[in-house]
Amino acid sequence: MSQRVTAGVVIRSTVQMTGYVLSTLIWGMLSLLAAPLPYRARYWFITRWTHFNLWWLEFVCHVRCEVQGVENIPRDRAGVVLAKHQSAWETMALQRWFYPQTWVLKRELMSIPMFGWAISLLRPISINRSAITKAMRELCEQGKERLGRGVWVVVFPEGTRVAPGEKGRYQPGGGLLAERAGVPVVPVAHNAGEIWGRNRFLKFPGTIRVRIGPVIESQGRSAVEITRLAEQWIEEQMREITSPPFRRSSEKEKAAS
Repeated sequence: MSQRVTAGVVIRSTVQMTGYVLSTLIWGMLSLLAAPLPYRARYWFITRWTHFNLWWLEFVCHVRCEVQGVENIPRDRAGVVLAKHQSAWETMALQRWFYPQTWVLKRELMSIPMFGWAISLLRPISINRSAITKAMRELCEQGKERLGRGVWVVVFPEGTRVAPGEKGRYQPGGGLLAERAGVPVVPVAHNAGEIWGRNRFLKFPGTIRVRIGPVIESQGRSAVEITRLAEQWIEEQMREITSPPFRRSSEKEKAAS
């Protein structure tokens, strides 16, 4: 923890979480009523929960966002987003720039009352992570269907949230989907974990820096190459946008030498 915990941070985080929980319960129930609507209308209504909570987070906890590279997002076709995963923030915020979108989720999440039921109405790609081969097949089959309907697919290639300054192993699933579907990849880097840490209740005031990278075309490239190019770009950006207190000791030593 490299942020200073104050009474104000605790109070604001408590207020924010109260609004988050209440809005989840209310939107969860209302979203079930939206089930008969066409997908686009249903998507718009359910994702108002996301936009409300991003606004609520900014209003209560003074968490703001600075984004670069929006012009890199293709407007004529959907693709695969390969994004850094540090926080719960990006699972919501990416919806601002990639619309409509769906996500790769653990199948168990779909059974969570209200939240899981509402998410299921947005056609997420649910996979069984305990069976890797089957999970890859489900990702490609469901992902190609969603992409064919003009829906962006968001994949966190590191598989789980990593702490600021750390790096997980990049898995080739998102690259494999892009290769087989013949769609572009857009890499995204951000430092949200500095403000809202992994599995943390506290949210610290500050500005989250987001960088959306240039398109990585999948034609003529293997899943491994696509993933490598995305990893290289993302990690280069992370070295620039990660605040000094969160940088790995090896990077500090390198900078000092």
